[in-house]
Amino acid sequence: MAIPATKSSTLVPNPTYAKPATHEQLLRAAARLKEHGIHAVIVADRAEALRTVLSLIPERSEVYTAPSETLARIGLEAALEESDKYESVRKRLMGLNRTTQEREIRKLSQAPSFVVGSVHAVTEEGDVLVASATGSQLGPYAYGAGMVIWVVGAQKVVPTLQDGLNRLREYAYPMEDARALKAYGINSGLNKILIISKEISPGRATVILVPEALGF
Repeated sequence: MAIPATKSSTLVPNPTYAKPATHEQLLRAAARLKEHGIHAVIVADRAEALRTVLSLIPERSEVYTAPSETLARIGLEAALEESDKYESVRKRLMGLNRTTQEREIRKLSQAPSFVVGSVHAVTEEGDVLVASATGSQLGPYAYGAGMVIWVVGAQKVVPTLQDGLNRLREYAYPMEDARALKAYGINSGLNKILIISKEISPGRATVILVPEALGF
């Protein structure tokens, strides 16, 4: 059930978590992610991030693009959804009735060959954190998808796991709450949090670190 909307979000983002991490911090995060079974690459800019994502997805692959401000900023949603080179899960979902075909929607969205999205924090210790109001993208990220690709702006890289949790509560949640009110007329919620500390299938997950602020 949706939370009744307020006229505007009462939450105030902590600007501390909007500052991009340094190149040295990105290097430390990438090194630790690799130690934890998560492939990590630092790209030059958002254009290279887009090219890198597309290079990782073979044509004709089934791809689910999770809702993400970051993907919209780099042009990935348009590149995947408007192309006939890929099998878009999102397009198939849009053709289903959310009232009568909920089970089909869950099955289709939870185990795609590829899922592409973003996260809300990456730590220099090698942790990945994602928050969600519904949890719809957490299943594919944690296990369901065959391959996972995350595009991550440098402002999301923080020193420790506690810093990551603080970032979720103090920055990502207030920003998403304001976005949800504007887009849907309902408040968001910090209802479910996924923390990935290690990937037991090396190569399954890739983090693309972009040295600029992208998304929340």
